[in-house]
Amino acid sequence: MFTGIILGKGRVVEKRSAGGGMVFTFESDFDLSDPEEGESIAVNGVCLTAKNISTRRFSVDVSPESLDRTNLGKLSLGGRVNLERALRLSDRLGGHMVSGHVDGVGTVRERQPLDNFVLFTFAIPPGLGRYIIAKGSIAIDGTSLTVNTCDKETFSIMVIPHTLEMTLLGNLRKGDAVNIEVDLIGKYVEKMLQAEGADTPGEKQGINPEFLARHGFIK
Repeated sequence: MFTGIILGKGRVVEKRSAGGGMVFTFESDFDLSDPEEGESIAVNGVCLTAKNISTRRFSVDVSPESLDRTNLGKLSLGGRVNLERALRLSDRLGGHMVSGHVDGVGTVRERQPLDNFVLFTFAIPPGLGRYIIAKGSIAIDGTSLTVNTCDKETFSIMVIPHTLEMTLLGNLRKGDAVNIEVDLIGKYVEKMLQAEGADTPGEKQGINPEFLARHGFIK
């Protein structure tokens, strides 16, 4: 798990095909202290397993599924990425709970500077709009952000100067592709509400509108 608080930036120093997927080597702009072979590192918000860790460099295997669902396949040598190491139980949860499992790739529809801030509008893939709510949390290329406004096809965020400096959001331009991870809670609630009943005789039925009404949660 991650928090969406970007630790630093990295760049691609190697990229090659391997077994239907790809192997990337990244160099971070911070030391990977107490590295553990096989630990999880979020690269542009994608949870990946780090190997061959050495001071500031590490390699990852990226599966065909991850290449299809994220913007990692579009990275070129020298390309820059947002990096975050996995959450420790003793860490502050400064952003929100981020799994590193990207839901889809969106695009920058509009970038509007407002003094030291930037207002972004993103177009989203079909079906993701129902999980995005105003003032809710969302991860863009691994960065935890607050939704300003939203509809079925777009949402907007206001990015503060610190985030523009510490992440690659400040480099985004109209038409750029970004990884989007919606808040986990909405997906779990939807799944429970769609429960069709017990799988075996005697098993209690899942959470549904009737259950919620019966227990006073809705009218």
